[in-house]
Amino acid sequence: MVQRGTNEQSKNYSYYGGRGIIVCQRWVESFEAFLTDMGPRPSPKHSIDRFPDKNGNYEPGNCRWATQAEQSRNTRRNVNVTFDGRTMCLTDWAKELGVSGSCLRYRIRYWSLSDALTTKRLYEHH
Repeated sequence: MVQRGTNEQSKNYSYYGGRGIIVCQRWVESFEAFLTDMGPRPSPKHSIDRFPDKNGNYEPGNCRWATQAEQSRNTRRNVNVTFDGRTMCLTDWAKELGVSGSCLRYRIRYWSLSDALTTKRLYEHH
């Protein structure tokens, strides 16, 4: 986290520090401060995630310990859809409806949003 946010030689710097995402100075200066703010990692399957603002800084209030599944739903590439007061990524909507992601993307492109997100699995495509 510190390297990709501060070290221009880090292979991932362009995706973090290069985009203006910083690590709070308290955490850069002290791992103990980071540990005090975040607590210990819950399991080896958890890593640091910027949440709720995926484009925000690494700082208290915008970081959590998350599993890979949680992190994959919190990326810039993800498409979130809000319908009937609920916001979820396409993957979660598709899972709830019992259709594939490609089927749901097709529906959203060619059907009304309401029909796309309320029609349970009738057939896989179109």
